[in-house]
Amino acid sequence: AVGTVAWTAAAQEPAASPRQAEYAAAAAEYGVPESVLLGVSYMQSRWTDHGGEPSTAGGFGPMHLTAEVESLNGAGDHHDGDARGDDTRPMELPEEEAPEAGTPGPLTIAAAASLTGATEEELRTDPAANIAGGAALLADYQAGLGVDSDDPADWYAAVARYSGAGDEATAARFADEVYGLIATGATEDTDDGTVTLASATVDPDESGLAALGLTALDTSNTTCPATLGCEWIPAPYRQWGTAASQYGNHDLADRENDIDINAIVIHDTEGYYDGTLDVVQDPKRVSWNYTVRSSDGHIAEHLDHSDVGWQAGNWAVNMRSLGVEHEGFAADGSWYTEILYRNSAELVGFLADRYDVPIDRAHILGHDNVPQSTHWDPGPYWDWGHYFQLLGSPLEHATGGITGGAVTIAPDFDDNRPVLTGCDTGDDAAPCPVRGTSTVLLYSEPSLDAPLLNGASNSVDDLGARAGYGQRFAVAEVRGDWVAVWYQGVKGWILNPEDNPVLAPAQAYVVVPERDDVTVWRDTYPEAAAYEGTGATYRPNVAVATIDADQAYVMGEELPSQALWAKTYNTPTFVVTGETVFYQIQIGHRIGYVDAADVTIELA
Repeated sequence: AVGTVAWTAAAQEPAASPRQAEYAAAAAEYGVPESVLLGVSYMQSRWTDHGGEPSTAGGFGPMHLTAEVESLNGAGDHHDGDARGDDTRPMELPEEEAPEAGTPGPLTIAAAASLTGATEEELRTDPAANIAGGAALLADYQAGLGVDSDDPADWYAAVARYSGAGDEATAARFADEVYGLIATGATEDTDDGTVTLASATVDPDESGLAALGLTALDTSNTTCPATLGCEWIPAPYRQWGTAASQYGNHDLADRENDIDINAIVIHDTEGYYDGTLDVVQDPKRVSWNYTVRSSDGHIAEHLDHSDVGWQAGNWAVNMRSLGVEHEGFAADGSWYTEILYRNSAELVGFLADRYDVPIDRAHILGHDNVPQSTHWDPGPYWDWGHYFQLLGSPLEHATGGITGGAVTIAPDFDDNRPVLTGCDTGDDAAPCPVRGTSTVLLYSEPSLDAPLLNGASNSVDDLGARAGYGQRFAVAEVRGDWVAVWYQGVKGWILNPEDNPVLAPAQAYVVVPERDDVTVWRDTYPEAAAYEGTGATYRPNVAVATIDADQAYVMGEELPSQALWAKTYNTPTFVVTGETVFYQIQIGHRIGYVDAADVTIELA
């Protein structure tokens, strides 16, 4: 009919984004199946260029081509200070230089330059060149295996080699994740348009994996999902000096029988993977349970779960938690690879199921959420929203129009870009690069011109006026787009505009003080009477704040009062249990504890 237009199916399809077209061009030029190229790239970078900045493993661009980089800016030696966190026996660290930070793993950018003719600078900064470099590497790996095929099923071994892993289990895990993604498909909004990987049924040929000559790991001592192939690199328990208190780097215990594991603490290493392993194998230093490598997601395990690592800087948390370190740098804001996030989530989900740890931010803690710890990792650039999606427990979507009750902090990571400073350790006042974060700022009044709460600053390491993704708070007041929550004994104001909300309504139990000046504690130790006749010395709890009767704070869980007594090398350890009951609450960016006798519980 006159005036109508005949639309074809092809005409209705949206034009390919620039990033999508770059993958198609590179795949065609180097003879790599496009689905394989897309799958490998997603597992490293989620198809994003990250502004040409390196990952935590020194990888650049959508294909994570690795190169030597200057030492990234971290928060200093993450493994210094009293990670044991027991005031009755402060750690005795020998006077010595900190261990070397280590270096990134295998480097690929020079090989990509040789294969493509692009300069290393172009491969770092030009996404199209970077994607072509990754395609060239994959094609070269495939040629080295003597396989000539355009069938995605025949590229399994080349994909495994691209991971850079030195062991067969980690390389196979990487390839399995790539082919799993090809099976499900994916769509992602990148920094240069939307990219889509259409789902396809592919039965990969895994027979070529043996030709890579990779190491077979002994996983017999590990507590880890079989799919991850964790490596056992034990933390030592032995004396390093003549005094009985001079030992390391953890305490023996019987936690799976006499004290419950109720939390998993997420850390970043503030150093490269190999240097971090030097620390955990040093009896003069500290320990944790697992370390996750950034480049390929490889996991090393260090402690029997019955024993207690010196990892969180708070003994009450250490004695009930497992610690997972991730190769990375909190202040630098360098990005984490997708395979690191996925393997970590697989591990943490497994551990949470094993110990009945709820998958929420009251139990999956950042080191920066631990009461009175001196550290603030993994920092604002850890993507908690994506992490909880991978854990299978996505949190609420943010909305405008909050009216009361309780709220969950839920900003969109990519769109949430508060001004932070001090990422450059040479200039504390310099603004950090503009990038997505998991954190929101709290103000003393409902205005962006008002000071931040509690006299806090915008410094990347200042937690005085921060709330992180997934944390829940009780609403104190609402004024238009501004929502006040109870935070460290006062009202903290959060901007929650309709067009870019950062809060989600939540139903939660809250604790309400029965009087003013109720103490919030750092610890959950028993009352003095519980120690009588045990041979243990009374450990007083340390106050961190007070809260008043007109306030409310979201409750995480109920905890018995307990103290794990572990005093000197090779002396018996045991648990002292008291009559006092504590409630864990979200007092600020960090958690705290209140005596159940001082508060009542209400549904917000």
